Amino acid sequence: MTAYDEQYDYVVVGLGALGSATAYHLARAGHRVLGLEQFELGHSRGASHDTSRILRHSYHTPEYVRLTFDAYDDWEVLERDCGDSLVTRVGGLDLFPPDAAIPIGDYTRSMDACGVDYQVLKREDVRRRWPQFHLPHGTVGLYQDRASIVPAARGTAAMQAQATRFGARLLPHSRVVGLGDLGPETVVLTPERTYRAGRVVVCADAWTGSLLSHLGLAFNLTVTLEQVTYFRPADPAPYQQGRLPLWIWMDDPCYYGFPCYGEDTVKAAQDCSEIETSADTRPFEPDATRTREIKAFMSALLPDSGPVAASKTCLYTLPPDRDFVVGPLPDHPDVLVGLGAGHAFKFAPTLGRLLGELATTGTTAADIGAFAPGRDALTKQDQSVHWLV
Repeated sequence: MTAYDEQYDYVVVGLGALGSATAYHLARAGHRVLGLEQFELGHSRGASHDTSRILRHSYHTPEYVRLTFDAYDDWEVLERDCGDSLVTRVGGLDLFPPDAAIPIGDYTRSMDACGVDYQVLKREDVRRRWPQFHLPHGTVGLYQDRASIVPAARGTAAMQAQATRFGARLLPHSRVVGLGDLGPETVVLTPERTYRAGRVVVCADAWTGSLLSHLGLAFNLTVTLEQVTYFRPADPAPYQQGRLPLWIWMDDPCYYGFPCYGEDTVKAAQDCSEIETSADTRPFEPDATRTREIKAFMSALLPDSGPVAASKTCLYTLPPDRDFVVGPLPDHPDVLVGLGAGHAFKFAPTLGRLLGELATTGTTAADIGAFAPGRDALTKQDQSVHWLV
């Protein structure tokens, strides 16, 4: 073995939330793990930065709801490992206006199937409990008490720190320029070194397509430019945790928001901007039209949330069905892919664990058949797009 030919049990490509979680769980299990990140650790070019993400039980299918129980458990394991509190319980309110594009029945049936407690609230009930909201007549609220905030950048850093503590080697500024499947082993090339591994886990988000092209593969993936906006209320007291829950506007367009978290600002955003871009050509400046749209929406829904304080951008990488991608490639079983489809941060510790199990044993007990990399939505042409979840 030369200085340019290093051997590991597993190489993880991409150290955002999913890649960091995968390296953490593989190292925690005692394996020799290398993590490669093309930028600095904690960079803001992808989808794992900024302050906050939503953790919740409310989802549109029983498979996702069941996975949320694992998510809560795996965040708790991470908290124990790092000795820090990462989950802040604030309650969550899904808001369905009349003729909502997202059916409330999908959510209630899925939570009923999994034994999740929730409350269905009339518009008047919502206004009585949270008078900050101004809602159209006929709006229905779906409240889930356990909904929580998890930290984005800090959570990713915690998983990286634990991966390192358990023995993983994490290398920033290590861009992968080649990926090869040689049967009994895989080869990962950077400009400086060649790394060999039993298996490789690709968690490269918006760069997934370019990496898989080294294997002659092309997935149906769309990269979109997203942004979040922070509002500064004149009186922040009604927007603090305990007085305002997380909320999601379940229509098209879909919006979501947070109570104050870490500072006296209110965060809100549209889910799925439909502004197509690419990982390497995307702009970093917020889109002025999207800023105007979220400002107008917040002026109607939470009229005292205040003026815009700042906006930040990120990327979504979306399959046509907006389901996750988790598992080995059909024709390259030693190469696994983890992709979060713009709604996976809440599941990051869980998806990292599942990818680790699949990489080491080839199986997992979780019901993730819908997330297989070989499914038609990813591999067949002319797939219809369903991004509302």
